[in-house]
Amino acid sequence: MKKYVVVLAVVVLFIFAFVVSVFSDDIVWEDIGRGNFNLKSVLVDTVKPQIIYIGSNNGVFKTQDSGENWRNILSIRGQNRTVNFLLFGPEDNNSLYAATGGGLFHSPNQGRNWNRIFHGKNYLENECAALAILSDTIYLGTKAGLFVSKDKGRNWHKETGRLGNSNILAIACNLKEPNNPEPSNFLKGSLVSRSNASQNDNIRDIYVACADGVFKSDNRGESWERIFVANTQEDGSEVEEKIDDIDEEVRFSEIRYISIDYSNTNRLYLTTSRGIYISQNKGKTWEHFPIYGLLSQDTRFLLISKNSNLYAIARSGVFEYRTERWQELSFNLAAGEIRFLALDYQNNLYAASDKGLFKANTAYSNNIRDNNIISVYSQKEPKINEIQQAAIKYAEVQPEKIKHWRQQAAKKAWLPQVSTGINRNVTDLWHWEAGSTTKLGDDILVKGKDAIAWDVTLAWNLGELIWNDDQTSIDVRSRLMVQLRQDVLDEVTKLYFERTRVKMELENLGIEDRKKRFEKELKLQELTAQLDGLTGGYFSTQIKEKL
Repeated sequence: MKKYVVVLAVVVLFIFAFVVSVFSDDIVWEDIGRGNFNLKSVLVDTVKPQIIYIGSNNGVFKTQDSGENWRNILSIRGQNRTVNFLLFGPEDNNSLYAATGGGLFHSPNQGRNWNRIFHGKNYLENECAALAILSDTIYLGTKAGLFVSKDKGRNWHKETGRLGNSNILAIACNLKEPNNPEPSNFLKGSLVSRSNASQNDNIRDIYVACADGVFKSDNRGESWERIFVANTQEDGSEVEEKIDDIDEEVRFSEIRYISIDYSNTNRLYLTTSRGIYISQNKGKTWEHFPIYGLLSQDTRFLLISKNSNLYAIARSGVFEYRTERWQELSFNLAAGEIRFLALDYQNNLYAASDKGLFKANTAYSNNIRDNNIISVYSQKEPKINEIQQAAIKYAEVQPEKIKHWRQQAAKKAWLPQVSTGINRNVTDLWHWEAGSTTKLGDDILVKGKDAIAWDVTLAWNLGELIWNDDQTSIDVRSRLMVQLRQDVLDEVTKLYFERTRVKMELENLGIEDRKKRFEKELKLQELTAQLDGLTGGYFSTQIKEKL
């Protein structure tokens, strides 16, 4: 009997694993941090991806076997020992930089030896968070402003103006030739190509994202222009005007991070607390990038792959942008706060978080969707074509409406134009009454009866059988109606499949994920309400009838 129970349990576990693997809408994450928690950054060797560096609140750690074993290669003294940012040098991957809460450190030999090359005057200047390394210039972002060194860190000068007093959040450099090989820290978007870093004229633009906005220099930092204005306030909420008397340590900003798409260096992405902005012309103009699928507008980090795939960190997790929407990848990621992303050339995605370092292969996520799976989650709901027809009918943009107008206009020529007229003749109504002298009324002027004339006219314009002026108006209305109908169909289709996706994610959530479950349920209700609004309540009505 026990044998049958064991066999049955194995079968049940196998079926459960199969169902989870089939119905899960997320990639599989592997914990390779091995107990290293509170990570702030990760750096993967571009040539040997088994070599990985991570920055935590206790220093820098390194693995040479893809996370099987880790060793501490840098410990920082002082109260703030957090490593905020790791970066390879422009020469090769032997040169390593660590921006920390205690200054900037450099190792010429993959972390065996370190030298502190920058130390601020106070704890705000010591807090280094952003970095860009060129062959002859280092740009270092701190909480107290931007510092620049022209001699590999031996001497530093602080920028003047806003950049000298603002909290620097991220730095990105742009190549003059976009077809050059990607930089050693290409995935971070803050370093130029090694093969061209030694040529000063190959650096076109430098972008600095700070609490006061985004600044751009096209002359290697000689002058700066603000290309995006940020709103700041003491309590972290946004206001219309920047408050100048706020201490830098308590100033909050809507800006989070800036990235360059190296396949098209004119394209910039800016993540903010209000969503994602994109510029197609190097920051001259900005527009909102779609956030469809994100559970939160507060996007904190954006990673751009070699083929321009976008990966974002939002408040609720990790997302990938594909097929005109954001799809969550952190469904099975056991982390509370994801802080940093990196990719290697094998399509492995690395997420540094408060719970450690996690690794997943993104190629798997592109092949997990199937129409049969989708039908499982929508079998008790109206089909997409039914919802589309209901939305078209509710918006009164049916194609038959235009067809009916054309038919009516074609029949117009056969209908005559009817006109009527009436005329009252009073010219000869008065006359003399003559005759007998004994009869009353003789020889007097007498009024006769009115004479009334009327007519009816029928007219046909047979030329309208060939051309009707109403056709021009119908053509204009037809184009407008086609566009409106397409907009309605696009919106309904996106909402329908987004709701199916959220429903699938919700059903696969664990009971313990109460916060994420609440967000998914709230999103499900929001999508249902939007579909009802576009169909006049048809969607919910059909769901109730099918239950």
